[in-house]
Amino acid sequence: MDKRQGNPLFPGGVAAISDIIKIVADMGNHIPDKSWMLYLLELFNIRNNPIELNLICQFDNQDYFEAIFQGVNRYRFKKVLPVVGHSYLRMIMMYKKNRLIRYSLTDQINGDTEIFDFPLDKMNFDYVGGNQFTGIEWWNKTGNFPYSIRYNIEVSQLMFGFLDKTDPESITFVPHNSLIPNNDNSGAAYPVSFQNIMLKDGCVCYSVEPGNCSNGIHYNI
Repeated sequence: MDKRQGNPLFPGGVAAISDIIKIVADMGNHIPDKSWMLYLLELFNIRNNPIELNLICQFDNQDYFEAIFQGVNRYRFKKVLPVVGHSYLRMIMMYKKNRLIRYSLTDQINGDTEIFDFPLDKMNFDYVGGNQFTGIEWWNKTGNFPYSIRYNIEVSQLMFGFLDKTDPESITFVPHNSLIPNNDNSGAAYPVSFQNIMLKDGCVCYSVEPGNCSNGIHYNI
């Protein structure tokens, strides 16, 4: 806990994050032309380089999961696709020994798994997590306003991963039990609400539903 700010500190030595995202219901497509909305799982390293494995909803109904590194789309998952009623295990793992980022996506209903390894080769990159984000982003190419969510979703099993000191290929995941809001300082209200925020199996979980929200999620035990 950061006593000056009253906020939980991000644990040291994190090399991975994971969650389970369940697509509960389709609320209809209200996304403007050439625009998107993203359900994010995002890890930042200690230099604030973003690594994301997102569910992306498009204006044209071509929804998919995407691996993103430093704000650039690197891989669109082709085998594991978003389906209402299905739950998906998303994992982002940083492997210093192999100099790569691994994005793993598993459909927990049919068992299909798809993995994308993004090599960093000689890039000067710190393989240590410094922060993470879970939530929603709007990418509106037609105006400066948010729009209704595409899916009701449930997020659960938020976890951190730590490399095994005796086996650099092995990662042990532990529950993530605190969240603080991410304030964009815009003062805007968004047509979304975060409900059922609680601990389940030691991990923070929540649901995303239609509503009205100007603050993010706050949960701290």
